[in-house]
Amino acid sequence: MQNCNQCGKCCIKYGNGGLSAAPEEIDWWENHRPEIAKYVSRGKIWMDPTSGKQLTACPFLTIESPQSHTSTAEKITKTKYSCSIYYDRPDDCKYYPVKIDEMVRDGCEMIELSDLTDTRSAQITLDRIMSDSRPASDPTT
Repeated sequence: MQNCNQCGKCCIKYGNGGLSAAPEEIDWWENHRPEIAKYVSRGKIWMDPTSGKQLTACPFLTIESPQSHTSTAEKITKTKYSCSIYYDRPDDCKYYPVKIDEMVRDGCEMIELSDLTDTRSAQITLDRIMSDSRPASDPTT
């Protein structure tokens, strides 16, 4: 398993209302980060502050820089994303990814072919990589 390469696939997929924030997180934003709280409406996150409608993308996802990689066959340019509220992002964001199968479903670029042949070991590796962001999952579930 690779470390996150900031491909943005998870943020793009779930940044349109597929996430939630706990009431405690929303309260904290209201008191300490009003620029985040303005994108919350009736407990739902990433809502347009003007229209009140669900945004189609996370307002805090930014393109950091295109990364050029040269292989023997071709030059590949990959987009690298960053989160402008990284340290204050919702727990849903902090905890992702949780399970190997969701990484596969979402096309996560952290996953490698060897992870698919030994998912138990891959889950242990994922839990270690993510240990600073979320509680470890139970590899027996």
